[in-house]
Amino acid sequence: MHQLSQLQKTFYKFYVCTAVRKFFFFLDPLRTGRIAIPDILCSGYLDKLLELREEDADLDDLEQNWFSCQSASKIYTRYLQLDKDHNGLLSRDELAKYNSSTLTPVFITRVFQECLTYSGEMDYKSYLDFVLALENRNSPQGLRYLFQIMDVDNKGYLHPGDLNFFYRGMIQMLSTRPLTEVPPFNNVQNEIFDMVKPVDSMRITLKDLINWLVL
Repeated sequence: MHQLSQLQKTFYKFYVCTAVRKFFFFLDPLRTGRIAIPDILCSGYLDKLLELREEDADLDDLEQNWFSCQSASKIYTRYLQLDKDHNGLLSRDELAKYNSSTLTPVFITRVFQECLTYSGEMDYKSYLDFVLALENRNSPQGLRYLFQIMDVDNKGYLHPGDLNFFYRGMIQMLSTRPLTEVPPFNNVQNEIFDMVKPVDSMRITLKDLINWLVL
């Protein structure tokens, strides 16, 4: 493909990992390690990959195309920037710097409790899942990833206690920032449940969230 012809050999395996991970994140959400060929053909992701054959591709389009050299390099470069001790893995403190440190310590801790780690640190594949989930929060696959993070006790549903757990983490972070007004938890809880409209008025399941998403 023309747009990949300038790919440096040292970056090749990381590019392949980046490209393949998107297919598995969206088409193998249950992590079976397999993807059906018809699913690949119907997904539209193969079309985005094949766009890289075009010699006169628009630069802005390439920046937005996950499979482009520009996009993959940007993602991997950010990973390297977060890896302050240069051991090839990310610690909790290192990942906490993601997106200008806008994620709460509580959320980061839950990410590490749920994702595959090596001696308590995150590798590039898990980082890609993390990025894909946050960048695609309004997709069923992104919701599944985030639901697992928020389902603190792995119950299969979220209750007010789960929401309050993350709310308190947010309050703690915002307490260091001046002039930040935060609504009371009951208001937040009521708004979330009113918005999602779960089948059970005191529980939110992943199915409830996906149904809300497609409305």
